[in-house]
Amino acid sequence: MAFDSRLQRDIMGRFATGVTVVTTRYKNGDITGMTANAVMSLSLDPPLVVVSVDKSATMHSALSDGQCYAINILTREQEHLSNRFAMPGPKDFSDLILRESKTGAPILEGTLGYLDCKIVDILPAGDHDMFVGEILAGELGEGNPLLYYGSRYQSIAEGQV
Repeated sequence: MAFDSRLQRDIMGRFATGVTVVTTRYKNGDITGMTANAVMSLSLDPPLVVVSVDKSATMHSALSDGQCYAINILTREQEHLSNRFAMPGPKDFSDLILRESKTGAPILEGTLGYLDCKIVDILPAGDHDMFVGEILAGELGEGNPLLYYGSRYQSIAEGQV
């Protein structure tokens, strides 16, 4: 018998995670993004990270097409960006300050940091694929992290970072 998916979600909801917006650029130049907390550092040598994406998500085909992504780590003041990029449908970047790094994936201004990656492998994992990215560039920012715990946004108390 399969493990109860609702119970799995509830249990994993007890695991506090950071919140990111993963962005990419299609080969035709269009850009898109999604809110993600299923990201992880995989290797330091070579420098690799992983983003896990549902096979049915629009972002899945965007990553497959663009072959790059940026992981933008959100500050607690950027909860609105998390909400914006968590919504289905086309993504509106028109009011955001963006930069480009090595791959062309959009970098969001004012984050805790970003990693700019080219996709080097795609590994199947159930109803998701894991997009392994080689880090080509990155930068540290300032601020306190936006966290997700117990199906809600959380933040670290002042002075705890």
